[in-house]
Amino acid sequence: MITEPRRIALDSPEGRLTLLAAVLGSAMPFVDGTAVNVALPAMAREMGTSFAGFQWILNSYLIALSALVLPGGALSDRWGVRKAFVRGAIAFALASVLCGMAPDSGTLIVARALQGVAAALLVPASLSLVQTTFVQADRGRAIGLWSGISGLSTIIGPLLGGWLVDAFTWRAVFWLNLPVGLVAVLVALRAVPRSEPDKRPMDSVGAVLAAAMLGGTVFALTQGPEWGWTHPAVLASSGLGVLTFLGFVDTERRHARPMLPLRFFKRRGFLGANLVTVGMYFTLAGNFFLLTIQLQRVLGYTALGAGLALSPITVILLILSPLAGKWSGQFGQKPLLIVGPLTGALGALLLSRVGVDADYWTRIFPGVIVYGAGIALTVAPLTSAALSSVEDVYSGVAAGVNNAVARSAQLLAVPLLPLAAGISGMESVGGAEFAAGFQAAERINAVLLVLTAVVAALVLRPGQTTTQ
Repeated sequence: MITEPRRIALDSPEGRLTLLAAVLGSAMPFVDGTAVNVALPAMAREMGTSFAGFQWILNSYLIALSALVLPGGALSDRWGVRKAFVRGAIAFALASVLCGMAPDSGTLIVARALQGVAAALLVPASLSLVQTTFVQADRGRAIGLWSGISGLSTIIGPLLGGWLVDAFTWRAVFWLNLPVGLVAVLVALRAVPRSEPDKRPMDSVGAVLAAAMLGGTVFALTQGPEWGWTHPAVLASSGLGVLTFLGFVDTERRHARPMLPLRFFKRRGFLGANLVTVGMYFTLAGNFFLLTIQLQRVLGYTALGAGLALSPITVILLILSPLAGKWSGQFGQKPLLIVGPLTGALGALLLSRVGVDADYWTRIFPGVIVYGAGIALTVAPLTSAALSSVEDVYSGVAAGVNNAVARSAQLLAVPLLPLAAGISGMESVGGAEFAAGFQAAERINAVLLVLTAVVAALVLRPGQTTTQ
C-alpha cells in the first residue's frame, strides 16, 4: 500500500522552502536554455563553430531531454518526487561542469546531451513537486508563483549569460549551475516531505519504447531539412520513430499499469493544454534563438547588451505571471490561453520591424514588451491546465508529457523556423540577408500564435480549472 505524502501549506516555512527548491531546480535548465543562446557567438569564436554547430549545441541537449522526459516523469512518480528531484539536480550540476570544461565543440555537444538526460528527470520532478506537495487550496497560487519565477529565470538567462560571457567566459554559464544545484539539493532535503516509493511493477517496456519513439522522431525532424529526407540516418530514425510509436501505443493499451494511460488524450483539458504548448514553445524557442543572433550579429550588440535588451521581459513576467496564475484559478485557464497567444502574436509582428538599422526604443523595445506580456499571460495557466487535467498520482507523467511536448517543439523550432524563413545553412551569420530572414521568421511566429489561440478556443472547455 502506498502512503500519501504529507501536504504542506504554501505560506508555511516548509512551503516557502519547497517552492524555492522547485524554482532553483527548474531555473538551472531554464536559464541554460536562454543563456546558452547568448553565449553561442563566444563559443563559435573560440571553437570555430558554424551555424550548424550553433544548432547542434542546442539540439544535442534538446534531443536527449525530449527523448527521456516522459520516462523521467514516470521515474519521478515511482521513486518519489523528493528523491527524483535530488538525483536530477545532482546529475544536472555535474553535467554542467563537464560542459564548462569542454575543450572542443564535439565534447561540448556530448556534455550538453548529458545535461539533457539529467534535465529529463529534474524538470518533471520540479513541476511534480509543486503539484503534489502543497495542500489543494494552495496549488493554483503555487503553480502561478512557480511559473512566474521559473519563467523569470528563463528571461534572466540572456542578461546573466551576457554578463558572464563579457566579464569572465562563456564557460561560467555552465559552472554557475554547480552552486545553484547544491543549494537546491540542500533545501529539498531540508523542507520537502518524504514520500514512499511506488513499488508496483513499472512499465519498463513502455519507458524504453517512449525514449526510442521520441528520440528517433525528433532526430529525423531535426536533421531531415539539413541532410535531406532520404539520408540513411534520417530514414532509419524515422522508421525507428514510427515502429516504436506503434509498439508504445500497443504496450500502453495492454499494460495493467501503463506509464502513460492513453485515456488522458480523451480529456479535452489534457489534449488542449499540450496542443497550446506546441505553438507557444515552438515560437518562444525560435524567437529567442534568432533574436539574440540578430541583436549581436546584425545590430552589433555585445552579449551583455543583448541580455539587457531583452531584460524588460523579466519585469513583465515578475508582475504578470503570479496574477495570471491567480486569474486562471478564478476564471479558468481558457480565456488566458486565448488572450496570451494573441498578445504574443502582436509582439511578434512588432519584432518583425527589427532590421539592420533598428533603433532600440522605437523598434525593439515595443516588441519585447508586448511579446513578454503574451508569455506572462500564458505560462502559468498552461502549466496549471496540463497538471490539473489528470489525477495527482500521475502528476509526474503529466509533467513529463507536457515537458516532452514543450522541448520537442523547442527543438524543432531551431532547424525548422530558420528553414521556413530562408536562412538555414548560412555559413556567415549576419548582415542584411539574415535580418530579412529574421523578419520573415517573426511574421511566421505571429501566424502560429494566432493559430494557437484558435486551438485553445476550440478545444479547451470554458472555465476549466479541475480535472476534466
